[in-house]
Amino acid sequence: MAGRKRSNSVKEALKQLEPTSPPGATTNKPAWTQPTGPLAWFVKPKKTGQLVAVVVAIWAAIERFAPARQNPLTPFLFISYPLAREPGDEGQRYGKGPWDLAFLTFYIVVFSFLRQSVTEFFIRPFAMRLGLKTEGKITRFMEQAYAVVYFSASGAYGLYVMQRQESWWYHTEHFWLEYPHWRMDGALKSYYLLQFSYWLQQMIVLVLGLEKPRSDFMELVIHHIVTLWLVGWSYMINLTMIGTAIFVSMDLPDICLAVSKCLNYLDLQRTSEVSFVFFLVVWHYMRHYLNLRILWSVWNEYDLIPEQWRSWTSPKGWWVFYGFGSGAIPAWMKYQIFAPILALQLVNTFWSYLIWRILFRMISGQKAADVREEGEDEEEEQQVQAVKPESKKKR
Repeated sequence: MAGRKRSNSVKEALKQLEPTSPPGATTNKPAWTQPTGPLAWFVKPKKTGQLVAVVVAIWAAIERFAPARQNPLTPFLFISYPLAREPGDEGQRYGKGPWDLAFLTFYIVVFSFLRQSVTEFFIRPFAMRLGLKTEGKITRFMEQAYAVVYFSASGAYGLYVMQRQESWWYHTEHFWLEYPHWRMDGALKSYYLLQFSYWLQQMIVLVLGLEKPRSDFMELVIHHIVTLWLVGWSYMINLTMIGTAIFVSMDLPDICLAVSKCLNYLDLQRTSEVSFVFFLVVWHYMRHYLNLRILWSVWNEYDLIPEQWRSWTSPKGWWVFYGFGSGAIPAWMKYQIFAPILALQLVNTFWSYLIWRILFRMISGQKAADVREEGEDEEEEQQVQAVKPESKKKR
């Protein structure tokens, strides 16, 4: 009996970590979410796929029939600003500039296409084959399965990029000693801009209400704002090494959480329990221990930055694109670096509080109920009851 109670508690615990639809979420939807709305194409794989295909086709045609001319679509498909090789360079190096915005714009659309295509054409049939029947559970499974796919890819790419850097596995002094990290290799620049595009796409879908609203809407908005602030600022002032370390510490725990939720939807309770415990270990190590190490480094090792590079006006623009301003290092720069990382840690702390509250309820044998899911659970029960009579009629 005790074992069974713990199993049910884990099931309910994972439900508590599930963002759910608030009451009345299906009413008063914004006009742009309607099938004929001006931005509805953004969440339709056919429309986004057509746009991506047209851009790629035009780029290929220009390359084929006018190869001598500079292709105006190249900055949309590929990273820009290759730099002349210098002694010690391993492979092509890249700077940054305004054309990076073109790359971001195109890959926002690409990620919209990938997300909708993967979930609708691959994960949905897979979920139904696994025995999921209600639309609510299928939708949640699709969301979490896509999270497994994306964060597995981004986590693996991030580990590849990070292991090529001196700061590999959080030797934090190298965030500053080798500053400025202006001459980026192709893998690093691609990784950074693709991550930026992904989170911009997520923010657009969330804020414009292009998908069903969630009960934790404000928390997600805050999280996305902090993430975009951190990504954009670290890229602009050439702190991509510290940014990569944060990306890795965020993506890997998300894989574990998404896997646990998927197993929970499939009613694989024992397996879900094991994965949930593994998630807790990875979460606290990466989201707290490693991030606190990064915060400590910003506060205590920031002055390791070579004095000559603490300028807005270096000819090569160490702080920003090409350099501007008085030439003196701003007194607030250290705190500007520290603030978004601290904000992210506070968000992590809030989620850890929820996790530990769940664990306490599990240990004490209390029922871990979540009122946020009552509406969806009732809706799913109604769907199941509606399916049964239909099945009997067919017989």
